[in-house]
Amino acid sequence: MKPTNILFTCAGRRNYLINYFKDALHGHGMVMAADNQLSAPAMVDADMAIQVPSIYSETYVGKLKELIKSYNINAIISLNDLELPILSKHKNELEAMGAKIIISNPEVIDIAFDKWKTFKFFEEIGVDTPKTYLTLPEAEHALGTGELNFPLVIKPRWGSASISIDIVENEQELKLAYQLQQIKIQKSILKDASSNDIEKSILIQEKIDGQEYGIDILNDFEGNHYGSFIRKKMAMRSGETDKAISVIDQNFSKIAETIAKKTRHIGNMDCDFFVKDDKVYYLEMNPRFGGGYPFSHEAGINTPAIYVAWLNGEKSVDKHNNFRSGQMFSKCDRMMPIKKLE
Repeated sequence: MKPTNILFTCAGRRNYLINYFKDALHGHGMVMAADNQLSAPAMVDADMAIQVPSIYSETYVGKLKELIKSYNINAIISLNDLELPILSKHKNELEAMGAKIIISNPEVIDIAFDKWKTFKFFEEIGVDTPKTYLTLPEAEHALGTGELNFPLVIKPRWGSASISIDIVENEQELKLAYQLQQIKIQKSILKDASSNDIEKSILIQEKIDGQEYGIDILNDFEGNHYGSFIRKKMAMRSGETDKAISVIDQNFSKIAETIAKKTRHIGNMDCDFFVKDDKVYYLEMNPRFGGGYPFSHEAGINTPAIYVAWLNGEKSVDKHNNFRSGQMFSKCDRMMPIKKLE
């Protein structure tokens, strides 16, 4: 294996990914973490921690180019939904510097980031998804005709990490939650992301009361589907999977393969779906590593090792796939010592 240097951007709290990739490299290269805060926990476990400007700074992409050149970076992996459109837009110029940017094309990023486009995409390819409405009057009309029923989910159209999601049980709550969402978006990190259509920046969605699942849909770096790795969610915490058990189900995998072939996304894509009355409803697509990935990894699919193999030109990666069903895991917190910042 040739030395491979990997940079994680918006590294945040994803220490597990830093360590999984360090294990996959076996000392043949470095895992670096970049964030605009040196106190980000993932910086502690990285071989090198690098402070960078905000992703919305005019100097951000230029800084990444400097890092690629200075540290001979072979690949960049983003861990933040809000950064994905930026990296996808500048993918060609960044790759011209010599690093592989493991990210999907702008169209896929746009569909995944815009939850309204996600809904329309699932409809178009024949994948079931909850009924979704773009305006309050449309939802109220659907309620009046009986097409839609409470409870409902109110969430940002351009959202990340379950920020500002509300569940409403009646018309009064619906109107109040909708108004509150408008205020929250204006005050949150979602303001810039929602600026393209601020008047239609909130979605009203049917709530599916079924069993929730997460799935890692893995494509290679040319967009060819490799496999799908499913977890049944047993508990959630702060918008992320807290406890889960691995599942192998051919029906679930068939639907995931349809999505993979239609998007031709690059690398890992984290998705959520519900099952109710034997019907599978997909909610979202996140074309990146998600908070549920450790459950897939510990159940036997070593995606970091697969990434490293692909970066080194290897085609056969099945030795890194030992995914088994019935493997249950639970997350726990740990303390990270942070060096005093000057």
